[in-house]
Amino acid sequence: MNRLELDPGLVARARALAGRAAEPVVDLARRHTTVSVERAVLRLAGLTGTDPVTGDGVVTDRVPWVNRVVDAVREQVGLESGVALPVWHALAAGSAPDLPALAEQVGAGTARFTVPTGADAERARDAARAAVATGIARIDVNRRRREELVATLGDPPRRPWIYLIVATGDIHEDIPQAQAAARAGADVIAVIRSTGQSLLDYVPEGATRTGYAGTYATQENFRLMRAALDDVGTELGRYVRLTNYASGLCMPEIAVLAGLERLDMMLNDAMYGILFRDINPQRTFVDQRFSRMVHARAGIIINTGEDNYLTTADAVDEAHTVTVSQLLNETLAHEAGLEDWQLGLGHAFEIDPDRRESFRLELAHAMLARALFPDTPLKWMPPTKHMTGDVFRGYLLDGFFNLAGALTGQGILLVGMMTEAVVTPWLSDRDLALRNVRYVLDAAGGLVEDFAPPKGGFIDRRAHTVLTEAVQLLERIAGEGLLEAIADGTFGITKRPPDRGKGLDGVVRLAPDAYNPALELLEREVARA
Repeated sequence: MNRLELDPGLVARARALAGRAAEPVVDLARRHTTVSVERAVLRLAGLTGTDPVTGDGVVTDRVPWVNRVVDAVREQVGLESGVALPVWHALAAGSAPDLPALAEQVGAGTARFTVPTGADAERARDAARAAVATGIARIDVNRRRREELVATLGDPPRRPWIYLIVATGDIHEDIPQAQAAARAGADVIAVIRSTGQSLLDYVPEGATRTGYAGTYATQENFRLMRAALDDVGTELGRYVRLTNYASGLCMPEIAVLAGLERLDMMLNDAMYGILFRDINPQRTFVDQRFSRMVHARAGIIINTGEDNYLTTADAVDEAHTVTVSQLLNETLAHEAGLEDWQLGLGHAFEIDPDRRESFRLELAHAMLARALFPDTPLKWMPPTKHMTGDVFRGYLLDGFFNLAGALTGQGILLVGMMTEAVVTPWLSDRDLALRNVRYVLDAAGGLVEDFAPPKGGFIDRRAHTVLTEAVQLLERIAGEGLLEAIADGTFGITKRPPDRGKGLDGVVRLAPDAYNPALELLEREVARA
């Protein structure tokens, strides 16, 4: 439906350069593993649980068994061959009857691991593959179940889908708020994570009630919220989608848990953790490839984080860096097996509203994204950087944002709050925000069919300027390397060298005999597609 005509040669050049720029980090990801990737293998094989509760029993102080086992394997034989061979060799040798029993031996300090060779290695591979295949089969069942529910209950009656954040810190308080939001018109419920969880190198266990400015992402919290949204979806007669965050140091594990509990969308950006959480670039690129392969298998839509660049850089001067990141995210997603309908590429309404022609510029950027990625459910983010506490002005800005989304055919529209960046929104603020969205979409939702900026006009010229600048930047990145470009502060004016940042000690170069049954099964599916 987009009426912006881009130069096809320039578009083809942009995608070719994005492929060249992404190739070295894909190769890096293929040659390395991380502690979180190896823990994800154990989670797919069914290992859950933590050390026994001690002291005050705070849930985030308990160390998951998957961490214990991976750490023990690394200490005794290294992770260069992966965790699967030594773990399933120990099981085949009779050291323990199953994974939980082996984990308890690790906790007791009695487990011993070796890397098998020959026939022993083959037996370990077969056993590991069978165990992990059980977890992947559960993910497949959940994908089919989602498809059945959508077919039975139906999708929301219109696009864009209305996306609303709910997160109190207490999962048992989140649930009624999420259900109330769905009844008020939200199509997608996002449970934002507790502050700092992205920097934890483990996934907390169980239902949690102690999050700060968000709720911990745990498998049990996922299960509880999924069940609650299924209930309200049946009541409303439409499928309500659930979103969480597969980012940070545990990106692969959280992706697995999302697949096991039928989440529908996950925040998953190739560079967000690097730029805004100072996570090591090598760790991030290895982890994001594995996590995206899981998302591809699970039928999960990813949401990327380009909007964050505009919180640290000027939304006009650096608009082309958003386009470059979108193209890189698309390239890396396709390599991991994600299809276009799964790419909620991010962009944002963050131009200073006091700037002349700000709304026309916003329309140009939004239409460029829609024209470049016509088959993706773009995720359009509301104004946050320039919200001042003037709630009347903020409500107007959100109305303009909603109108831009309607005019340009966005797929996922995050609800803006008039009290954004001032306080944690009250329930009444959320209700007013949803009314704003509903009014604009009811009044102007069909304008995408009518709105066609003239060729050579302001919007057309601005979109081509940004695309040309993006191609020029991609030429530089393809020449010098993506890791070097990140180190230079190309994105979000934040410099992150490849040998710095959190989590680098969790990156391991693979040996020739390395074996990861999850990657084997997931890559086979990608190759088949």
